[in-house]
Amino acid sequence: MSDSENERSRADALRARLARLPRWWPLPACAAAGVLVGGGFGVFQTPQYTATSYVVGVQQAKADPATALGFAQAYGRVAAQVAVLGDAQVEAGMTPAQLRDSVQVATSPDAPMISISARSDRPSAAALTANAVARSLATNANHAKDSTQVKLLTFSRALEPTEPSSLSTGVTTLVGGCAAACSAPRPPRTPPGPYGGTPRRLGPGPASALARSGT
Repeated sequence: MSDSENERSRADALRARLARLPRWWPLPACAAAGVLVGGGFGVFQTPQYTATSYVVGVQQAKADPATALGFAQAYGRVAAQVAVLGDAQVEAGMTPAQLRDSVQVATSPDAPMISISARSDRPSAAALTANAVARSLATNANHAKDSTQVKLLTFSRALEPTEPSSLSTGVTTLVGGCAAACSAPRPPRTPPGPYGGTPRRLGPGPASALARSGT
């Protein structure tokens, strides 16, 4: 037997094995693969920790609360600028680019509050970075407090987080399995019969049988 015939027979045998499998076999196979990938990602990923520091804007004697709210939102937009991060890089031990990538700033529409969250693979580094950026923001903003009539004060210092903020292994495993199962190819659906049942192949009708008997 030639090599081409051997390959053809092996291919025919493989197709025969696949044909004997149930039509829904891709679903559990993809789900199992997703569980393995998600679990592996959760095991080998580096845990990330997030610490948050809060800064509040306080209006001076000649200002009203609306002014403090407006300047707090404005300062929140510039908290990630080079002028602010440049003063914090020495304390945090990072470059301004690294600080910009690890820090997230958010403001409140109802209160003159600014939250500064820092993310790191070490809890102490996350807290140190958040506090350094908060102090740098308050220092830069208070240089103009006589003209803005708003002073920034540290409302709450960031503490070292005790638990990682990244996804746990159980969550990544569940997400991987569900995502893979949802993306698995679905078996083709057999169209229903005229009365909702499984279609059947019908033989020739009575008229065809009579026609053949008459010939």
